[in-house]
Amino acid sequence: MAPQRDEARLATDVSLAARSGRSSVCPGTAALSRLWSGGLPLGEAFWTYAVVGGLAVNLITSLLFFYFVTADWLLAAIVVGYGLSVPYNVVALVGVWRAAERHEGEPVLANWARIVTLIGMILLTVT
Repeated sequence: MAPQRDEARLATDVSLAARSGRSSVCPGTAALSRLWSGGLPLGEAFWTYAVVGGLAVNLITSLLFFYFVTADWLLAAIVVGYGLSVPYNVVALVGVWRAAERHEGEPVLANWARIVTLIGMILLTVT
């Protein structure tokens, strides 16, 4: 009986979230959803998510990767090292790219943000 009640409660939560305009039942995903859709200003998408977030996520996952490798837990190392950082890098890149499309300021800044984010995310992914 409990699983059916949990499923019904989740369906209700999702329905209420959809009606209230929230993008998700989990509030932490709202910002990433706005990033992915290009709904953030270019400066915020670039500096907050691509630069600061990208460095933080990739530094933490790299440290965990090396820890798991030295502990001889190779599968955990791969999952943490690439399974967490690569999806984040893709979301940040797509978010900056889409925010650059909507940017109403200097087109050269939007293009530079795209180029720098693309190169940065490739470098962070392969290192």
